[in-house]
Amino acid sequence: MPPSPASAELMAPVNEQVEICYQSFGSPDDEPLLLVMGLGGPMIWWDDDFCHQLVAAGFFVIRYDNRDTGRSSRIQRRVRPQQLVQAFTTGRAAAPYSLRDMAADGMAVLDHLGIPAAHVAGISMGGMIVQTMALDSPGRVLSMVSIMSTTGRRTVGWQSPRLLPALVTRRRATKEQYVASSAAFWALIGSPRYPPDLQVARQRAEDTYDRGVSASGQLRQVLAILTQPDRTPRLRTLRIPSLVIHGRADKMVHVSGGRATAAAIPDAELLLIDGMGHDLPEELFEQVVAAIRRTADRASYST
Repeated sequence: MPPSPASAELMAPVNEQVEICYQSFGSPDDEPLLLVMGLGGPMIWWDDDFCHQLVAAGFFVIRYDNRDTGRSSRIQRRVRPQQLVQAFTTGRAAAPYSLRDMAADGMAVLDHLGIPAAHVAGISMGGMIVQTMALDSPGRVLSMVSIMSTTGRRTVGWQSPRLLPALVTRRRATKEQYVASSAAFWALIGSPRYPPDLQVARQRAEDTYDRGVSASGQLRQVLAILTQPDRTPRLRTLRIPSLVIHGRADKMVHVSGGRATAAAIPDAELLLIDGMGHDLPEELFEQVVAAIRRTADRASYST
């Protein structure tokens, strides 16, 4: 039987300034699973095939564009260079919004759909967001999966110094320039055991550009990341089934971030994957889907 098609893209209101674009896969009668993407990543970075595999595993899958990404609302506040410098050096600066605000966006999507509680999974910045969801709304998170992320503690989960030139290089404005620079960056941070196909990487970059990219929006997200608190003490209070997935070859968020996250959460499972970088290759879909299902089943047993 072919997989059921994804729903149309719809908008969920958060407040007068923010609307979140979302899409679902599968039946609302199945267990809800909210997917949260990372820095500058639209919801289409959750691959359709991956979403269909999750549906086959028994989930009603919801993915969405974070604020300042894709077709969700842009926040009209400029980030000045001195704010970034201050945040990078001290962890403190006046930010247009926080990761807690972004976590509330995801909860607003669930509210719009009439879902009282859901499983959540997030990648990179999305991992930080789902950790924050679990901490701020523990009664609404059935289980949590944090992928290639970290706790907010500044001494773990660092970037490789080799990435610095690429991180500070401004992305070009035209579509072709954006596509070329994006594909080159993913080649740097991707999984060495599962190297990304150049044509696939270029197509994803083209789709991302067509969906809508915002350099200023990405800076606002960076500022939210740089000013996040160390969640370690609060993570120790979590009492929900949790899984931490991290690649041993991650150059963007060092594996120490994943280890620290799992160590902080009581009874968390830590899944370290050899040869995995800061992406989710197709070759790992089956393994990751099975791990998400295993974690959700722990929630079923505890209720």
